[in-house]
Amino acid sequence: MLVPAATIRISEHKAMARKTLSLPHLPFVLLLIFSAETLVHVRAQKTWCVAKPSSDEATLLANINYACSQVDCTELQRGRPCFYPDSLISHASVAMNLYYQSRGRNPWNCFFKNTALVVATDPSYGGCFYA
Repeated sequence: MLVPAATIRISEHKAMARKTLSLPHLPFVLLLIFSAETLVHVRAQKTWCVAKPSSDEATLLANINYACSQVDCTELQRGRPCFYPDSLISHASVAMNLYYQSRGRNPWNCFFKNTALVVATDPSYGGCFYA
């Protein structure tokens, strides 16, 4: 049985249309796959919470008091590794990081009224190791 040429062309166009319809979605699907992989990789990366250098002293002190009311801040006591340097910003960074780490390293646990930063570089120094 012979099939008219017009019928073949229509069938070819329908098949091509089905393939064409799915192709524009391919970049979106690939983006989703790779974005999810990147997100998992970034979330798995170690992060720390430190005080913003622009924070005022009263706020840093309030941050220390709040964080240390929630977590053990013995590392900040005189003679302990994180006491030095004996500065408000250093003590606030250690206390805020202890709180941030204890709460699961969620960005919202390092907000402190917008006076903190999440960093990907380990702020440990000397004998003071940031968890």
